[in-house]
Order: sequence, then C-alpha cells, then structure tokens
Amino acid sequence: MNTASTFKAFRVEEHDDNYTSSIQDMPFSEVSEGELLIKVAYSSLNYKDALSASGNKGVTRNYPHTPGIDAVGTVVTSKSSKFKVSDEVIVTSYDLGMNTDGGFAAFVKVPADWAVALPKNLSMREAMTIGTAGLTAGMSVLRLTETVKPEDGSIVVSGATGGVGSLTIGILRKLGYKITAITGKETEVTFLKNLGADEVILRDEFENIVHKPLLKPLYAGGIDTVGGVILENIIKSTLPMGVITSCGNVSSPKLDLTVFPFILRGVSLIGIDSQNYPMIYREKAWEKLANEWKTDQLTNAATEIHLDELSEKMELMLNGKLKGRTIIKMDF
Repeated sequence: MNTASTFKAFRVEEHDDNYTSSIQDMPFSEVSEGELLIKVAYSSLNYKDALSASGNKGVTRNYPHTPGIDAVGTVVTSKSSKFKVSDEVIVTSYDLGMNTDGGFAAFVKVPADWAVALPKNLSMREAMTIGTAGLTAGMSVLRLTETVKPEDGSIVVSGATGGVGSLTIGILRKLGYKITAITGKETEVTFLKNLGADEVILRDEFENIVHKPLLKPLYAGGIDTVGGVILENIIKSTLPMGVITSCGNVSSPKLDLTVFPFILRGVSLIGIDSQNYPMIYREKAWEKLANEWKTDQLTNAATEIHLDELSEKMELMLNGKLKGRTIIKMDF
C-alpha cells in the first residue's frame, strides 16, 4: 500500500516556446472508475517520447507533461474488474505519454482498457526491452507472415538499427527468414549482421535507384519503418504477391509511385497502427513475443538507464545517434 503523498516524474515544461525538463515531485490524483494506478518498474525510450520532450505539438498539445509511451509495473489501486491489486501489467501506446501523463514516472494512472496482463514467460525488464517498438515489430511480422513464408524469399527491413527495425530482424531470424537490412549508418553493418541480417544495403544506395514505375523484383516482402523513397523502392522491388508493412514516416509521409506494383504484381501494402491496435491482436502479439518469438536479442539487447540520464539519450535519438533499445529503471 502506497502511503507517500508524492512521486518522482520526468516533467517537461514550456516557457515562451522553450522546453525544459527536470525530475519533479508530483502529487497523486484520484483514481476514477475504470482506471488503474500502477507502480512503474520500467519504461522505455521511443522516438515519440523524444518528440514530446522537445515540444512537438503534433505529439503533445499541452505542457507541463510527463512523456513515456511505455510502462510496465504492478497494480496498486484498481477500480476495474479486469485487474486486481498486485497484478503485473504492460501499458503501451494509446494516448499514454502523448496527452496523458506517461511512463517516465514512479507511478502512472491509466484506463484499465489500455493494460495487458504481463505474460507468464516474460519479466518486466524483458517487456520494456520489447516495448512499443517490439510490439510494433510483432504486429508487422504477424501481418507479413499471414501470407509470406520463409521459402518465398528475402524480407527487406528499413530503419534496421532503430528499435522497431532491430527487433524485427530478431523475430524474422527466429522464424527462419532471410533478411536484407537497409541502414543509413555505414558503421553499423557488422552490428546488423550480428543481429541476423544476411545482407546490408546502405540507405543512400537504395534511395538512388533509378526512378522507374517498377524495379527488378528482389524481395518476398518488406517491413518499412521510415516511409518516403525507401518505401517507394521497396514496393517497386517486391516479388509478385509480396507483402509490405508500413509503420513509420520519419523519412517522409509521401509516396510518389504508380499503381503498377499493386495491379501488375499483386503486391499488398499493409498499414500498422501500433497506437490503437485492437486488444485481441495486441494480446496475441505479446503472447508470441513472450514465447515462440522470444530470443535473447529480443529481450536482452537494451541499454538500461535512470531518469536522470534520459535527457542525454533523447538528444542522441533526435540526432539519429542512438541504436537499439533504451529502457528506464524506476528504482525510487
């Protein structure tokens, strides 16, 4: 039973269009019907968190605010029949950390409908090493593998050193797929091959492919995390009846291509909405991530930090200099 009147949280404040962050003592608020109060054990750092902390109004409209779109911990107060006190739960995406105070805090209050029971074969640390990035990777792999099998050919993965990309490679390797990784970081070729990539292509090389409606068919499918020209060229390079999933637009939200890959090759483009993915599929993805898709790379490959190290890691992420997963331990 928590008896303290305040808890620690990473708060972002706005002052005349400038954004500053600090660790502050926050008061507890009343838990309403249908809500949970969770003592957070771990959170994780995602690109949306870094945007929120830098004042991106497309992510977070009002400040002061606590970012953190991921959290895992123990229910300390429940006003829902779905969970009881002492249950261990995961909360990812929905509005957490965007316009609802998020996981960069010792406690978080959320609707019970946002929570998933922590799978039995998964520790809290492992859950946050997976986090929204791993769940997005899992959703993408779920949709891709409905149609594309390992014997069909190589799967191309863009943004390969990022959280979603690197975890996708780990899952696909476990399932026996051949993998082609695309990265803008020439220094990380060895890192990607150690993750499980069979081939690594540099982003500049892939973006500079001659502009044609269709390209030589090379890949059975693709998991794209960046959008823009990279996604265009993946679509145009996919084999007949191939499947590409799309979950990000950090390169660009725009596509400049014809319908030829879709009507002449039967290629399918599937969008992945990790924020509002239906709970039935969310639970299925977590179960697979905790069991048949579980690998050391998926659950152990993370840098563990504390709240006072968060600002530095966010700056690296915004500048494209952070690789792999970063998790935050709440050990107050």
